[in-house]
Amino acid sequence: MNFTSKYKSPIGWMEIQGDEDSIHSILFSEVEPEETFYQSEFASKLKSDLDSYFQLGHWNFDYQLRPKGTQFQQKVWDELQKIPFGKTISYLDMAKSLGDEKVIRAAASANGKNPISILIPCHRVIGKDGSLTGYAGGLHRKKFLLELEKSLTQTELF
Repeated sequence: MNFTSKYKSPIGWMEIQGDEDSIHSILFSEVEPEETFYQSEFASKLKSDLDSYFQLGHWNFDYQLRPKGTQFQQKVWDELQKIPFGKTISYLDMAKSLGDEKVIRAAASANGKNPISILIPCHRVIGKDGSLTGYAGGLHRKKFLLELEKSLTQTELF
């Protein structure tokens, strides 16, 4: 059974969609999302883990993720999950990790279509020059997430 849940983060509402055993999407919303009557058991665990992330920087996300996308998008999203907490890579680095730096635009496009914010950490991809470029949730949120992780790891991000 599918569900829609909501979470109030320090940087705005998030809408969570999934089913009994997987997350399909976590997206920022400018308005408070509507929730379905049915709520998966792990929806409340996910909200607690998001609280730990935002308040303490704990990266306790171990969920079955089922984002919908093309085969190439899935490949990009798998690569995103390899970026360590508190680290960043460039779009060029992302393309190279996919095996061909010529796919940089396609990789950036797939990054922007990531339907599972934070758990698939697309916010950790930046411009080659260290600039914050593109984020579906808004650059102010990308900046917040990177600064949060930087403050908790005490490493240089840019």
